[in-house]
Amino acid sequence: MPRITRRDLIATGSIALAGSGLAMSAAGHAATDRPVQRRERLARWRFHLGHASDLDRDFGFGRNQRTFAKAGAATADAALPAFDDSAWTAVRVPHDWAVALPFASPAAPAPKDSEDAVAAHGFKAIGRAHPANSIGWYRCPIAVTAADRGRRIVLAFDGVFRDCLVFVNGHIVGRNESGYAPFEVAIGDFLDYDGGANVIAVRVDATLGEGWFYEGAGIYRHVDLIRTDPLHIPESGIVIVGEPGAEGARVSAATDIVNDGAGEASGVLRQWITGADGATVATLPEVAFRIAAGETAHVEAQARVPAAKLWSVDSPNLYRLHAELRVGTRIVDAHEARFGIRTIRFDAARGFLLNGQPAKLLGTCNHQDHAGVGTGIPDALHAWRVAQLKAMGSNAWRSAHNPPATALLDACDEAGMLMIVEARLNSSDDEAASQLDRIVRRDRNHPCVIAWSLGNEEPQQGSAKGARITAAMQAHVRRLDPTRPTTFAFDNSWDAGAARVVDVVGFNYRTDKMEAFHAASPTVPIYGSETGSTVSTRGAYANDAAAHVVRAYDTEHPWWASTAEAWWTIAAERSYIAGGFIWTGFDYRGEPTPFAQFPSISSYFGVLDTCGFPKDNYFYYRAWWRPEQPLVHLLPHWTWPGKDGQPVEVWVHGNCAEVELLLNGRSLGRKAMPRNRHLAWSVPYAPGKLEARGFDGGRRVARDVRETAGRAAAVVLTADKRIARAGGDDVVMLRAEVVDARGRPVPDAADLLRFKVAGDAAIIGVGNGDPTSLEADVASERRAFHGLAQAILRIGERGGPMLASVTAEGLRGDSVRLVGMKG
Repeated sequence: MPRITRRDLIATGSIALAGSGLAMSAAGHAATDRPVQRRERLARWRFHLGHASDLDRDFGFGRNQRTFAKAGAATADAALPAFDDSAWTAVRVPHDWAVALPFASPAAPAPKDSEDAVAAHGFKAIGRAHPANSIGWYRCPIAVTAADRGRRIVLAFDGVFRDCLVFVNGHIVGRNESGYAPFEVAIGDFLDYDGGANVIAVRVDATLGEGWFYEGAGIYRHVDLIRTDPLHIPESGIVIVGEPGAEGARVSAATDIVNDGAGEASGVLRQWITGADGATVATLPEVAFRIAAGETAHVEAQARVPAAKLWSVDSPNLYRLHAELRVGTRIVDAHEARFGIRTIRFDAARGFLLNGQPAKLLGTCNHQDHAGVGTGIPDALHAWRVAQLKAMGSNAWRSAHNPPATALLDACDEAGMLMIVEARLNSSDDEAASQLDRIVRRDRNHPCVIAWSLGNEEPQQGSAKGARITAAMQAHVRRLDPTRPTTFAFDNSWDAGAARVVDVVGFNYRTDKMEAFHAASPTVPIYGSETGSTVSTRGAYANDAAAHVVRAYDTEHPWWASTAEAWWTIAAERSYIAGGFIWTGFDYRGEPTPFAQFPSISSYFGVLDTCGFPKDNYFYYRAWWRPEQPLVHLLPHWTWPGKDGQPVEVWVHGNCAEVELLLNGRSLGRKAMPRNRHLAWSVPYAPGKLEARGFDGGRRVARDVRETAGRAAAVVLTADKRIARAGGDDVVMLRAEVVDARGRPVPDAADLLRFKVAGDAAIIGVGNGDPTSLEADVASERRAFHGLAQAILRIGERGGPMLASVTAEGLRGDSVRLVGMKG
């Protein structure tokens, strides 16, 4: 690939300023014919389960022993354009078909090596023991006209779980065997440009998994149809680096220009930068190019952005670089890339530095999974999940244990949430290298990304082999992105093997070993790649192993982990520890620690449950991760019938200098709050009101109350927003809470709640955060769990006024008015 800089082009006479005779737009750029619409999101599909061992139920796939003998031969009925899919289910991508499957009976026989029928994947009936549920087919028609002839037409998949075949009009046009890496498939040669049908079909095989956690199944991330001229900028073909300085920021843009045409192409690359308001803040020098057929040119240019607004966790300022390829007066391609201007550095003594200032990583690890929708998370739900953690004070997210969705990275860019992107495979084989290449190319312009993680608790991590593999991966990353460090999450061997290769060493759980490591290796930056791992059931305050219940005090954890307080007191007080990532932010399906048996179907690790309802530990972190905002949080609830006079363990999380506890107006004492810790009392139970008051400088600045509740009388419905975007992509998060006649939460309420919506919207999933609930996720009703349930409402294409409501037998219902706005 020829590498062309502006200096090279000047030297060869191949660069010129654009002619001054072109009409200029209001933004100062030439107004000429626009290129074809580059990107079309393919959201509407038809879906049907196939079958891994019944050819007829798999639409004939594999019926002929010579299935792959001839390209374009009928490999499966469902791959053909004329196939009648009218009886298939209409779905909207992102889509996870596994979330709607039944649970596998733990008593049912299954292959000994089948991970998918047991706890690791949440007991869903998928995998080798369930061939009828492990294959899925998708079909989507696309509009193609004669004007598309000669264009480059590509399908871009952000993620499909897992093995998939992509068909266009019966031809197999692409394969992918990664559940997490993005991939593209060129389809232009296989299309009908003369008025015939054009249909994409995707066969997805989720028989085998990659993780030890719930992974879903299907096209669970976005699919885009991309049309460009043969002379074009690839999707990940612009690399932008912003370097802040005293006189503004220098922005360097390296742009690949590809000529897939039959002859030599010449033209001009024009680029400019706009701020959040759309106004142009800088213009890059225009570059003329000449590229032979089948070749790629690499063009570099720079501009200075005066008074640049830096991207940070508190002020996530974003810019856009606009690029146009012009041939004569025609724009043949237009591309945009969003970026931020900031500096990052891991320092062995000062921790993580953002824009030159220490910024403790207040992080969480998370899988892509949410109640109601599984892994098929809509973009707006990604943003909502980020917002819940930001409200807690979190500023960092580790995508465990795979690269994240682009939509999640976009949400982190916009919210100021730092991100560690993790490779799925710690390997240097061709397939793993291809996946790593695609991940880095896609994600390297996101300002939220601060490091590339090359492995997690790998069997070879401490060996010479592990060092060789990781060094090869690191070299590949360096070629694509020399601006970010590499890291690795180790549960041992912090001073051997791969640990001697990567830039930053991550400690999984062994926070107590970090001080000794730092003393022995004072030049190596370190952080807690997995920390904490308190397990708890939201709203429960007594252990009950038979019922799979874990109390919500910060006391219970697996042998390898520690409590929130134990790890954070170490990390908070040592500047050389860059911070840490709680395992986990949200509960997730599968890996149901501490009860690795049915009916536990999800983990208990989260500081929020699977719905995003906070557990009590959320408020421990909220207190110490947002110390500038006074807080006291009181636990447990105060409804304990039949326990009059018996002692109740009362905790207060908070960040006020002193806390006073009162029962029915009588003070039970005032205590100083130890930094990064909590307070505790033993209180003989009496019905009424338990109150915690927080004081700073002798002045009351915070308060929390728990009152004894009466019988359930009503359901209160709230929405995270009242105005949403029409178009089919936005969601509204509905929260239903059971209360008594005086509006007090009923902590043990388990009423069946029924959700409805009138208007252009649909309920796409429900949940309640109960790690043992076997109720359907894709439904419109759910029992309250400790008084709470959630419904996810998708806004339709048309929008307009809507009314969401909830009812329950014997309780007063509630409703909220919403509106979907276009544009």
